[in-house]
Amino acid sequence: MDIDEVIAQRVVDLRTSQRLSLAQLAERSGVSKAMISKIERRDSSPTATVLGRLAAGLGVSLTELLAESASIGGGAPRQRGDQAAWRDPASGYVRRQVADLDEQSGSELVEIELPANARIDYPQWHSRPYRQRLWMLKGVLVLTYGDEKHRLVEGDQLDFSVDKPVSYAASEDCRYLLNVLHK
Repeated sequence: MDIDEVIAQRVVDLRTSQRLSLAQLAERSGVSKAMISKIERRDSSPTATVLGRLAAGLGVSLTELLAESASIGGGAPRQRGDQAAWRDPASGYVRRQVADLDEQSGSELVEIELPANARIDYPQWHSRPYRQRLWMLKGVLVLTYGDEKHRLVEGDQLDFSVDKPVSYAASEDCRYLLNVLHK
């Protein structure tokens, strides 16, 4: 399946397994019923902000919303072309799943490419906060976490919880890794 099919199917599966109507998910997520319906029918590709809101409303991480299925690492190299990638149609933001969630460690690895002058806002999070460890590979990123603002450049590293609104803003092309820690 392509990534839009995966997203559509995951939203439908998660919403129905939680016995949520479109109206209930819309209320929980702050995403309109019409937009949720369009996403489920693959009539619209959601932005990163919309995906973040849907994940929050469904009580899952962004990875759980984007993952077709859990995969188990077997020690073999995972080629770049085999890593699932999603591009935000509005900003050009690219999210690549480098390493899937490892249930034993509770860790996953995600590469983000954020174009110059792009901004991604995640105004709310689901009820299961988790931690992220960000490592800047390229560019300048301003990360706002609640009321805290951090300017990060190549080589900088920041640990933070995902329990407050978070914004990522790039003044130039950025590339960074997120080690997402679910435990």
